[in-house]
Amino acid sequence: MRLTSNHGNSTIIFSIMVAMALRIIPWPRDTLIFNPDWVLLVVIYWCLVTPERFSIGSSWFVGLLTDALTGHLLGEYALCYAIIAYITVRLHKRFRVFPLSQQILFVLFLLLLSQLLINWSQNIQGNTGIELSYWLPSVIGALLWPLIFICLERIGFRTRAH
Repeated sequence: MRLTSNHGNSTIIFSIMVAMALRIIPWPRDTLIFNPDWVLLVVIYWCLVTPERFSIGSSWFVGLLTDALTGHLLGEYALCYAIIAYITVRLHKRFRVFPLSQQILFVLFLLLLSQLLINWSQNIQGNTGIELSYWLPSVIGALLWPLIFICLERIGFRTRAH
C-alpha cells in the first residue's frame, strides 16, 4: 500500500479487518456453505477503486494474513489473492463502466477462479473430493456484490472527499 492518505489507508485497513472478522465468526455449521470469501470481495473492491493504493502486493499481504487467520497452508490465499488482484487491476477501467449485472458475472468469475485455485492447492496437499456445495459461496458472494460495492463506495467516497 502506498501511503498517500492516512485516512484512506485506515479506511482500507478497517474494511479488511471487518471482512476478516466476518471470515472467522463461528457461523452455525449448516450456514457455512453460504459464507462467501468476504476478504476477497473487499480486496476486489479496493483493487478496482484504488489500484494505485491497493493492488497485487497489498493483496498478497492480505492473503498471507488470511492464511494465518484461517490456518491454511501459508501462501495459499496469498497466491490466490495476488492472481485475482492482478486480473482486477488489469481490467479495472473496463470493470468500472460495466453495469451492475455484468459486474456480478465478473465477480462470480473471480470468486470461482479463487475457489478453483484453493482447491488445486489442496489437491496437491492430498485433500481430494469436493461437493457441488463447495461452489455455493462464490455464487452467494457474487449476489452480495452490489450490496458490498454500495457500502464500500459510500465509505470510499468519504475517503476520497477528504
